[in-house]
Amino acid sequence: MGESLTAEERLILRAGAFGAVYLVSNADPGLLGMIRESFAASGVIMDAQGVVRQALTSGPLPRLPQGPAAQVESAVLTTLGQALAILRAKAPAEVAAYRSVVLTAADRVARAHRGVDPAEQAAIERVRTVLDSAP
Repeated sequence: MGESLTAEERLILRAGAFGAVYLVSNADPGLLGMIRESFAASGVIMDAQGVVRQALTSGPLPRLPQGPAAQVESAVLTTLGQALAILRAKAPAEVAAYRSVVLTAADRVARAHRGVDPAEQAAIERVRTVLDSAP
């Protein structure tokens, strides 16, 4: 299962995953969509297992970045990269599970309200690029 993650490391994993979902959700904003998207993402997160589930479901909710869209995206993708680095160092067997949870949650968020539009697909692809980056 890898070394134990600290509370700060678990928060970084949460911030990366929740941030990725936030990017996709905000690609096509709207109140009704946001509600449906929140339920879609939470279902995927609750289905996670092991270290990934523990990291994503325990502790405080992360503070998501605020500001211009490009700045928010940069911060989220940086945090997502940090989350992967933590897992690669402390729980390498969990990297694939984390990647799967994040991408599945992002996809379900995009599909939750009126299907996937081009802006949502582009956000998913930017998230995927970080998740597919070499160690």
